[in-house]
Amino acid sequence: MARNHLGSKSPFRTAMLWLIWGWLLIFALLPNILVIAVSFLTRDSSAFISLPVSIDSYVRMIDPLYFKVFVHSLWMAGITTVICLLLGYPFAWLVSKTKVRWQPLLMLLLILPFWTNSLVRTYALKLLFANNGLINKSLLAIGVIDTPIDILYTQGAVIAGLTYLLFPFMVLPLYAVFTDLRNDMLLASQDLGATRAQTFWHVVLPLTTPGIISGVLLVLLPAMGMFYVADILGGSRNLLVGNIIKNQFLDARDWPFGAAASVLLTLAMAVLLLAYRASSRRIGKTDFNEVA
Repeated sequence: MARNHLGSKSPFRTAMLWLIWGWLLIFALLPNILVIAVSFLTRDSSAFISLPVSIDSYVRMIDPLYFKVFVHSLWMAGITTVICLLLGYPFAWLVSKTKVRWQPLLMLLLILPFWTNSLVRTYALKLLFANNGLINKSLLAIGVIDTPIDILYTQGAVIAGLTYLLFPFMVLPLYAVFTDLRNDMLLASQDLGATRAQTFWHVVLPLTTPGIISGVLLVLLPAMGMFYVADILGGSRNLLVGNIIKNQFLDARDWPFGAAASVLLTLAMAVLLLAYRASSRRIGKTDFNEVA
């Protein structure tokens, strides 16, 4: 009955599809088109953008000053992603292996920090990392160190902040693929004489690759754009691409260059989406939205 009610000719279904397409067109496609168009225009001190069309903003990307920031940003985002993956992979596996009635509670505890604004949580980390913060005070109290160590305004502080904020985004897609992992395939691998390491490498890892790529999608690129984490925890020496984009739009008033940096991040996202699609096809998954 429900299927007939939501059939292909249902007015409700048609209205919802139009609503979804309209939303995506206005709030997703159109803004991206505008950003791409602005990236090919010229900076104007009075009107922000003007003709003629130019690729100077993209050429400036290879300027050593900005290229160094891009590489440093990619490095910190990459380290953050690797840490989240190394911690999140076994974490998601352990949660999926607990009793079913406990899993919703554990996932709720995982996403519970989302109820507090990420900016507030970042300032809380600043209090922990400060020279007179809880970490240094604890280490001094137990005699591990004699003088406070510099944690705040370092690369490590930025990576720690990004890891703390983005860790749930790595765990959620991994948890989804682990719950879909069929035990009969693992048993078949063991029956064929495979060791645990061989089963993991040839069965578990390929089947969970879409979840890994989804997690990378949700961690790597946001890590490059969370400028407030670098501002609060890293100071002026540990900038992210997001800091460049923010500074170009708000301070330098160079909208074309800021838009060009945004387009590069979007292209990076497209590459990762293609990798996710390819990995899904490799294991025979046709519903590409199931994990992502």
